[in-house]
Amino acid sequence: MDDELNIGLLDIDICGPSAPRMMGLEGQEIHQSNEGWSPVYVEDNLAVMSVGFLLPSKNDAIIWRGPRKNGLIMQFLTDVVWDSLDYLIIDTPPGTSDEHISIIKYLKSANVAGAVVVTTPQEVALLDVRKELSFC
Repeated sequence: MDDELNIGLLDIDICGPSAPRMMGLEGQEIHQSNEGWSPVYVEDNLAVMSVGFLLPSKNDAIIWRGPRKNGLIMQFLTDVVWDSLDYLIIDTPPGTSDEHISIIKYLKSANVAGAVVVTTPQEVALLDVRKELSFC
């Protein structure tokens, strides 16, 4: 990884957050200040934010409907103190769900210059991504 680039990883898989485990950050907590939420840092230039950091236990489940998920995604985008990012990587749940619709809506309103969509090579995953791209 380029030490010159500042990268944020935002896990918006609300019902199945996996970033804390995948990044070796289980048990870490975010901190709140007057400025907002501070993400958890893997390295000086790699910050991670996930609802997984807000749960008392990694075995706790979140079963939320659309409006509540949307509110948390908006809060992640507005209240997390990322510092200055070169890239924001957004980890989404599989399929096309409320999280996908919300993040696309919020990023469009922020006039984001572009996005790169990454998927796995399985045919079912490719079908889901094609559907998702159709509403981008």
